[in-house]
Formats: sequence, C-alpha cells, structure tokens
Amino acid sequence: MRGRRFLVLALLLCPAGAYALTLDFPGNAVLASETITPDTSYDLPTGPWVDGALPVARTEGEVTRQVWQIPAPGVSTLQILAPLRQQLQREGFELLLDCQTNACGGFDFRFATDVASPPDMFVDLSDFRFLSARRKAGSDTETLGLFISRTDTIGYVQVIRTGPAGTAPALATTDAPAVQSTIPDTPATPTVPGDFGSRLDTQGRVILEGLAFESGSAQLGPGPFALLQDLADYLLANPDRQVALVGHTDASGSLEGNITLSKRRAASVLERLVSDYDVPRGQLDAQGMGYLSPIASNLTQAGRDTNRRVEVIVTSTE
Repeated sequence: MRGRRFLVLALLLCPAGAYALTLDFPGNAVLASETITPDTSYDLPTGPWVDGALPVARTEGEVTRQVWQIPAPGVSTLQILAPLRQQLQREGFELLLDCQTNACGGFDFRFATDVASPPDMFVDLSDFRFLSARRKAGSDTETLGLFISRTDTIGYVQVIRTGPAGTAPALATTDAPAVQSTIPDTPATPTVPGDFGSRLDTQGRVILEGLAFESGSAQLGPGPFALLQDLADYLLANPDRQVALVGHTDASGSLEGNITLSKRRAASVLERLVSDYDVPRGQLDAQGMGYLSPIASNLTQAGRDTNRRVEVIVTSTE
C-alpha cells in the first residue's frame, strides 16, 4: 500500500481550541519504536559539541520518543531531513540547531545526547544530521529533536518531542509516493582492488579488514597488515586529512566492557600507525562503539566475526 505516514502531535493549548503539528513521513516509513513518558525531562541539544561540552536546554513535560526506518537504498540524510525541516518552519518552529556530522561535534556529539539503541536506531559516525526546534503558544512550549542517519539500504529518523501533558501522538495515513531508491538499476562499478584512497574519499569510511587481535585482548598482532600500509600512505600523502579509528565488537558481554575493549583496540591500531608507519599522531583519533553499530547478525558466529572490526572514518580535511 502506497501512502505517507504522519506523525501527528496534537497540542491542546487552551479551552478555545487546539492545533496539531503533523510531520509527514514517506509511505514506506516504518515506526520501529515508540515510548511516551509523562512528567519527565529531556536535554535538547541547542549547539554543537565544543570545548568538551554539549549546550542543551532542559525541557520538561510529556516526552515522546519515536524511531522511524525508511527502506530506500541510496537515500541521503539531507533527502530525509529537508522536507521535515520545511514542515517545521511552516508550522512556526524556531530552529535552534541544524548541523551535520563534524559540524555537530562528530563522535562526541553522538555520545553526549540521547540516542535509541540498535536495531531500532543506527548512527553512521561519518554521516548523520541533527536538528532541534522550538515553538511557543501562550504559556506552553513544544520542542523537537530530530536525529537522522542511514545505512546503505535504510534511513533512520529519531524524533524526541517534549510538550504539554496529554498530547501523545497519533498516526494517520494518506496517499503519497514513497521515498525511492537513488541507486540506479545498472550494476555498480566494482571497486578497484587496492584503491584505498578512492574508497575512503568516496565512502568516507573503510573497514580495516585483516587485522588480527589476540583473543579477548586489545593487542594488535604482529602483522604485517596491508591496509595499514594503505592508510599510512593515504594520510602521509594528504596531511590535511584527519581520521577516526573506531573499534567495534560483537554483542557478547556488557556494553561498558565492549566499549572499553573496542576503544583499546582502535588505540592499538593508532599506536602501530604512529610507531611503524610514521603517521603524525595529530591526524589520528581512536574511539570505541562496542556493539552499538552491528553490520551483521549477532545470532550467528559468522555475524559476530563480521561485527568485530576496526573502521577508519574521515573526520576532517583541515
């Protein structure tokens, strides 16, 4: 069934009447999760992460959290955000923050704010957008925070809305086209083996395949590892580039323990690049995601093996 889904946020603001905010979602959007919590608070980001802190506004009232998934291979985060932003502006919202990835604060921003867990929500650290907005009506205030990211096949939209009590959202549908894939029907051109720099420039991220760590350890094996040489060559040839090495684990064990392990593994790769390949430390950063960004099922051994990885993500060109 084709149609457009609406997130209808009804605000009963005064005895004389009511008005409603309607966020139009594409007809192929799926509501993956929803929670409604009365009489609580949410720290709404109002600026990018800077100087070790995230500016926020404490909002209070009924907090609704939703995650929408849009199956559309190749759809960009801007394609998802732009129509939602236009709707908010038409409805009289004031935009407080509208940023993308590094301008938001990158890794630090993502982990300083409230984000739903996988598999409902997914955040690509090299490609996400955030928008916060606010509007007033009399003595009441309504705020929205939109966190948008994507995989190669699915767009993700997290909506966190704070408003007066008793204004939980309802859903409705209407005929309208779904978001279409932007990937052409013709087969993609195969990646040239060994063309590491082109892959990193085009995709913004590359999995460092072939790395070997001792079991349960953060210590990188002796190598050699071909992709570390490729990464070193790329960084030495592009001194204006900065990258983050991001470790990932499978879902075995606690989140806290896995984040620590994944960051230590990324740090081990960083130290190897500095010590053995003479990469300037200033071009490198090490972070850990634990099991928060799986690329395969953790229900099979093959999937768990795939999820244990270190990725390199371009974070800056200056």
